[in-house]
Amino acid sequence: MLIELCKSKIHRATVTDANLNYTGSITIDRDLLDAARMLPYEKVQVLNINTGARFETYIIEGERGSGTVCLNGAAARLVQPGDLVIIISYAAMTPEEAASHRPRIVLVDSANRPVRVIEPEGENAPEAR
Repeated sequence: MLIELCKSKIHRATVTDANLNYTGSITIDRDLLDAARMLPYEKVQVLNINTGARFETYIIEGERGSGTVCLNGAAARLVQPGDLVIIISYAAMTPEEAASHRPRIVLVDSANRPVRVIEPEGENAPEAR
């Protein structure tokens, strides 16, 4: 049996653009992808902090250092530039793998630059059951 756990998260990124006339996805600055260990074409869930909207899409690599977080296609209707979002990727794991897994959490500044990476361990980590 496999279960899905949070693999990584980009927390409180600012939407820089919404492009309705582009074929689906979310474009994310390559620096953020590297920090979060996310990959182009990886499925992600996007949570809009401003509106409560939650949706899934896939990643397109954006220009390194650009700070880009752009929702494309239909997802562009669910955000406005300036909205804060949480971008989460998940991974399927066996219960044994899940017992030691810790998600990678990337905190960003107002320009979407990674400022802190958290990988919980020890006392702060959720207990494996």
